[in-house]
Amino acid sequence: GGGGGGGGVHVWRNALPVVEQSLRVYEAHVGMSSEGEPNINTYDNFRLNILPRIHNLGYNAIQLMAIQEHAYYASFGYHVTNYFAVASRSGEPEALKRLIDDAHGLGISVFLDCVHAHSAKNVLDGINMFDGAPGCFHYEGPEGYHSDWDSRVFNYGAWEVLRFLLSNLAFFVKEYRFDGFRFDGITSMLYKHHGIAHAFVAGYDEYFGLHTDMDASVYLMLANDLLHELRPGCVSIAE
Repeated sequence: GGGGGGGGVHVWRNALPVVEQSLRVYEAHVGMSSEGEPNINTYDNFRLNILPRIHNLGYNAIQLMAIQEHAYYASFGYHVTNYFAVASRSGEPEALKRLIDDAHGLGISVFLDCVHAHSAKNVLDGINMFDGAPGCFHYEGPEGYHSDWDSRVFNYGAWEVLRFLLSNLAFFVKEYRFDGFRFDGITSMLYKHHGIAHAFVAGYDEYFGLHTDMDASVYLMLANDLLHELRPGCVSIAE
């Protein structure tokens, strides 16, 4: 509950909010929300000092960036190294739960900025070459590398990858009670060319064709279906 937080397993106090039909979404990066000295803000400080301001401004939803653990802070959370851990620079997992619980108490829905379009290429502290081979979670060869982002591209046609990513969504719904997911980098997922050097201004042929990654499209369908089954009223957003 209130105060500065503290140890112990968090006990949820507030019911899940009814997600408003008219959304007013405040996008926030917890670590960058501190004032004064250039330090990385914490979940508890955000909950106590920033959350009330967001509420008073009339927002009814918050989209949290950079929640999934990432080694490179300057990536703004988009080079994820651990999908089932929350960013430790801002505090412990229970502190994030306190933040989300208090937001729910204010009637505010909380969305996760979800990075399933690619992963960090880190081997030692990431999932790249997790079993020693380049094709464990990602496409092998050039199609498994995103040249603009210097990262690895998931193999959405592999059963193990589907289970990994779908269970990741279920984890954040059940463990942290997120109310919605903003899927980052959808263009990169939908097209084998990842949108690189494509402006999508030359007609419908640029949107529909053999360059579509059908496996990624099916993954997004499964993800959307799963989220709405696990959390009725869940919001899924394509970026």
